[in-house]
Amino acid sequence: MSYLVQLRMQLERSFLPLACECALAGDNSLTVKLYHPATGQVDLVVSGLNVATLRTPEAVAALIEELRYELESSGLNRSSAL
Repeated sequence: MSYLVQLRMQLERSFLPLACECALAGDNSLTVKLYHPATGQVDLVVSGLNVATLRTPEAVAALIEELRYELESSGLNRSSAL
């Protein structure tokens, strides 16, 4: 389980100043929510991530890049306004 703590910390650092919440479901899938800590406004929620595929640094880096792409594509990322 310590890799989940490390994953959460890496995601949190990667998306500052946005806040990051990671929730593990009973089926071992992960939900990641990125939001503005001051307002609570959610920019991105991704559910159903397979935790078993996120055990390598390369897999985590790929997830971070994919989440960044989704944030940019959505046009909701207002982190520059913080």
